[in-house]
Amino acid sequence: MLHTSNFLYQLHCRFGSSTLHPHYSCMSYNTATGSWSSKQLQSRLGNLRSRRSEFRVTCWQVLDSTKTCRVQEVDKDGDSDESNLFPHVQTLRNFPIEKIYGEVVIVRFDSTLLLEALDSNNFSLDKSLFTIKYLFNAGAKVLLVSNWGRPGDPMLLSVESLADRLSSLLQVKVVPANDVSGLMQSKMNKWENVDILLLDNLTKFREEVANCSKFSEKLSSGATIFVNDAFSLSHKILASTVGVTRFCHASVAGFNFEEELLQLKKISKTTRQPYLAIIGGSNFLEKANALHLLAYKCDGLYFFGKLAFQIMNALGLSVPGCFVEQDAVGEALKLIQHAHRRKISIYFPNDFWCFNNSKQDLREIFPSGGILTGWTPIDLGPVSLKELSSLLSICKKILLIGSIKFDSVKEDTVGASELALMLQKISMTDCDVTVVGNAACNAVAGTSCSITQYRMFKNASVVWEFLKGRILPGVAALDIAYPHDLDWNIAFPDPSKPLIVDIGSGNGLFLLKMARRWQNYNFLGLEINKKLVRRCLNNVLQSNIKNGYFISTNATSTFRSIVSSYPGYLILVTIQCPNPDFNREEHRWRMVQRMLIEAIVDLLITNGKVFLQSDIEAVARRMKEQFIMYGKGRLVVDGDKNMGWREENPFGIRSDWEQHVIDRGAPMFRIMLRKVR
Repeated sequence: MLHTSNFLYQLHCRFGSSTLHPHYSCMSYNTATGSWSSKQLQSRLGNLRSRRSEFRVTCWQVLDSTKTCRVQEVDKDGDSDESNLFPHVQTLRNFPIEKIYGEVVIVRFDSTLLLEALDSNNFSLDKSLFTIKYLFNAGAKVLLVSNWGRPGDPMLLSVESLADRLSSLLQVKVVPANDVSGLMQSKMNKWENVDILLLDNLTKFREEVANCSKFSEKLSSGATIFVNDAFSLSHKILASTVGVTRFCHASVAGFNFEEELLQLKKISKTTRQPYLAIIGGSNFLEKANALHLLAYKCDGLYFFGKLAFQIMNALGLSVPGCFVEQDAVGEALKLIQHAHRRKISIYFPNDFWCFNNSKQDLREIFPSGGILTGWTPIDLGPVSLKELSSLLSICKKILLIGSIKFDSVKEDTVGASELALMLQKISMTDCDVTVVGNAACNAVAGTSCSITQYRMFKNASVVWEFLKGRILPGVAALDIAYPHDLDWNIAFPDPSKPLIVDIGSGNGLFLLKMARRWQNYNFLGLEINKKLVRRCLNNVLQSNIKNGYFISTNATSTFRSIVSSYPGYLILVTIQCPNPDFNREEHRWRMVQRMLIEAIVDLLITNGKVFLQSDIEAVARRMKEQFIMYGKGRLVVDGDKNMGWREENPFGIRSDWEQHVIDRGAPMFRIMLRKVR
């Protein structure tokens, strides 16, 4: 038996010594008083945010000087749910480049960037191409998958034609693969002579939109790493964006995906004021939740198109019956009440250009509440455009989302062109402009010499889903990274001490006992259950333990990003009795996976150790085999030449589950591994 004193004494011997202006008169509803008035955004800016100091408690940190718990303010803008909507995902930028060499990497790219934006100055296209070039230069075998066109389209671009276009852009030969049904054999045959392979058009396969598990497995066969670079499809559940992540040991965001995700997050940021949202289109009921979020974030909402008529109808103004959406009046009133509580203004046009339904070449200007029967609005009137220009001129942040044309008009309108010119002018000043939707992006691009000054999202569906508070499946499917920069000086008085990490630390009793007994080491518990972590941190505080700390996280994907920043040496990692139901080979969320093992082996100091144990032999054996396999010769069984199970716990301290198993007379299956290089 290796007693605790002997075991940690050996560790100590080895590691211990290396230790808005008054003249504006835009038509608006004064939500503060319930009456009509001329509104200015600037008059409210001093106190609008004073009540918005809410923040979400995400972790507890122990302050040694005061012996009190400190909560970390993560979001001072009140974005309490943003981390749930946008988990901090692993990115290709932060993925160890040495882990890419020789691997087959499947890349889901956005073909529309190639087919609709061949301009070499296109920022998104450049980022997407850079993802492919980066992987190619890192020595990966790159497998490209995408969809383009519509099924049955006789003009559908062939896979050979798209491969030629990619080859021209990348300056590297891209080889097409026509047969997805024989995908595995096709890959094996072609990888011998090529480095980049383009699979057939996914539009042809119904299994893609059904997120068919068998099709996902076939699609990713042979690949070990998945890179999603098609952010425009994040709102969909597809085999090529969600399903394949089950069969790859690492799933990360490409450079374009990462950039688009970052830009989308900025829509909800309120650091620049006044912030005005200009909202067009229709379907008020469908967008109600999103509109409420915008009312919370923005300093004003300007509606046009069919949405404006729902607000006008709710306020009792005369609106042509054909423009009233059924059952929308209740939601419109709720939005007005929400704006009233927040003391922000809701704006809509003062006048419209309209055409006569009988003589469509006959056009006249009507005030907002005075459109006569038989006339249909087709464009913003001159007064509305003038007042909108004045309103925009004082804004520091603008969101244009939705169609900027009326449903009854197919061609571009004067109002749309004028608005695009206004945005171009203001974007050249100190104002952030975000444009969402294909029509809006095209209108803005048509009047601008350069679109780099805008944030642009052609696929409005992704943005609307985010604004509705829904999790984007394409984002959630990627591996999660730890979202915060750790201050190890807060976690431990001396972060240079050797570190021992317990993965799946549970109630923390094992780690706390170890920390009490061995104060020359720092002990870190990683546990996915937030309630247990809070309880453990309270125990640390109450017990005045200074060398113990706990973090709520999924260590399987975040271990590297957390432990790599630790100033001292990592000398020991323990994994004890993982839940067997979550550690079956086919279970996607099993704890012991290749990415975790590689991170542990990379970060362990030479002669550092890994202790594994379980009361279920199959689980213990699988953990042992996986560590040996993915350790790639850097791990050996320590202290037992027969490579059998250890009869005794080497620490002299048992976890509560281990004690429970022993008390009932059942065996424990233990093994110690040591890093040799």
